[in-house]
Amino acid sequence: MTGLLRTKTINADHHLVDTGLRRVLGPVDLTLLGVGAIIGAGIFVLTGVAAATYAGPAIVLSYVVAGFACAFAALAYAELAAAIGGCGSAYGYSYAGLGELVAWIIGWDLILEYSVAVSAVAIGWSAYMNNALQAMGLALPAGLLKGPLEGGLINLPAAAIVLILGLLLTLGVRQSARFNAAMVLIKLLAIGVFIAIAVSHVNPANWSPFMPFGWGGVMGGAALIFFAYVGFDAVSTAAEEARNPQRDLPIGILVSLAVCTLIYILVAGLLTGVVPYATLNVGSPVADVVLRLGYPWGAGLVAAGAIAGLTTVMLVLYYGLTRVFLAIARDGLLPPLFARVNPRTQTPIRVIAASGLLMAAIAGLTPIGDVAELVNIGTLAAFFLVSVGVLVLRYTHPDLPRPFRTPFSPLIPLLGAASCLYLMASLPLVTWLRFGVWLALGLLIYFTYSRHHSALAVAA
Repeated sequence: MTGLLRTKTINADHHLVDTGLRRVLGPVDLTLLGVGAIIGAGIFVLTGVAAATYAGPAIVLSYVVAGFACAFAALAYAELAAAIGGCGSAYGYSYAGLGELVAWIIGWDLILEYSVAVSAVAIGWSAYMNNALQAMGLALPAGLLKGPLEGGLINLPAAAIVLILGLLLTLGVRQSARFNAAMVLIKLLAIGVFIAIAVSHVNPANWSPFMPFGWGGVMGGAALIFFAYVGFDAVSTAAEEARNPQRDLPIGILVSLAVCTLIYILVAGLLTGVVPYATLNVGSPVADVVLRLGYPWGAGLVAAGAIAGLTTVMLVLYYGLTRVFLAIARDGLLPPLFARVNPRTQTPIRVIAASGLLMAAIAGLTPIGDVAELVNIGTLAAFFLVSVGVLVLRYTHPDLPRPFRTPFSPLIPLLGAASCLYLMASLPLVTWLRFGVWLALGLLIYFTYSRHHSALAVAA
């Protein structure tokens, strides 16, 4: 038991350590990484589905509920990111406060969260891209848009975009951040166009009944659209590439979450105000509504914004996955060949290549379907442990320098942990079963390999 609960020493000067990664990201870069990760499938795809099948016009309340749950967790992330740092995010924080076994579980959980999310978003990106190609008379054959289990050969666009983004990530974090910033501006422009068009077509009668499925529908909608918030925690994985992580990481995490929550609420309110909520159960609700209002050029721009939005989500989540993977390998819990950083590009090329090939195979060959719900439960589990981690470290390390402190502690961390558990309870049983299988596989790897190769075990 002592070995399972061993913790890493916290280095108060972690922000001064040279890890081989390049420190080039400022607060604007980090905020744009957060916006890039958050605004994507949630606003361009899930909003309509959640409104039509779960919450009705009260989808705005679903976003408020999910946003509050994220806000509590974000405050906890901000404290630990500034105090502990490291590119391992929740994995690293758990290792410092809760012990090696908990850290491994959350690290294994983060690998699931990021990799499945990238694969799921790649499949959605493929559909949008084929629609754009179709409009230009260049539609791909049906066999290149579905995997073998769906009667096709391979979802070629889905696999290709993952590999292309992998190549971009190998070039360096500065180039990736610039590309992300450009894509974020495109999708914000598209959202601005939708708001400008929709605001003059609102019919208040569409908001009645406001809560057709009751409070249970609101909570079900919150659990579903929580996928929209997946990724703000990826900002914390940039700790070793931030110029001033103790100041800039809290800014990037909190500002990006606040901006995106306001955008989600505004867009959801306009969508359900312009057309009856029951008609929004389509794959591209925002573009569909603009088209129904008689603005084909606007629908085209929104579709372009959706493609840009989904691209940035994949890029940032892929980036976060590689940094968590790198952190776990450094600690000896995964093979050391994944712990190396290329001295020329200052990026973990082996991790990027291995994870990219795996995610491209998942996106290209498998129907992601309900597996995407694993992303939600994985994210909520990470947020829960980070909230608990703040409480534990306040007790075990009361003198630890904390450049940012979660306000109203222990109330905020407790609310964060409780709200995450509540949303997890709203997920289907089959999701819990799949999550259990993944954790069982992780425990098998830990007890047969990781436990014996841990850097702390070797040092002892």
